[in-house]
Amino acid sequence: MTAGKTLTVEFGAITQDNVEQLRKVNLACFPVQYQETYYKEVVERRDEGLCKFAYFNGFVVGAACARVENTEGDRQRLYIMTLGVLAAYRGRNIGKQLIQSIFDHFEENKDGEFSKVDEMALHVQISNDDAIRFYTSRFGFVQGEMVENYYRRIDPPHCYLLYKKLR
Repeated sequence: MTAGKTLTVEFGAITQDNVEQLRKVNLACFPVQYQETYYKEVVERRDEGLCKFAYFNGFVVGAACARVENTEGDRQRLYIMTLGVLAAYRGRNIGKQLIQSIFDHFEENKDGEFSKVDEMALHVQISNDDAIRFYTSRFGFVQGEMVENYYRRIDPPHCYLLYKKLR
């Protein structure tokens, strides 16, 4: 596929019936293998607003998974666990559409389900300049502290915490 032309995708839920497709996307996109507990958590959450596939012409081409985490006091944050787009579909704004859909879900529910959510955050390997640039330039995330030895099985093992205040 030629990079540059935006592909409009449809979103769909991650369920017990299709979670193996998420495993395949993650294996294709990330240098680490996620444990079975990760996939179980995604399926059990049943929250299409935070965990979803991106479909193009009926085929899964990417996925995003986020969760709500408790922070200081009684506050919370949306934590992006994974965002992956298959290599042949990168540069077509699919990742942007996935992340924007999570922001939209927050906006629609910020006074209800997400009333305690103050920020969105994720960890990015320090050598992943493309991901750092994607989040900071397209969505206004701030590159925070470096976390040493965050990853166990990849080199470099360090990451940055990226975050964006939502209120």
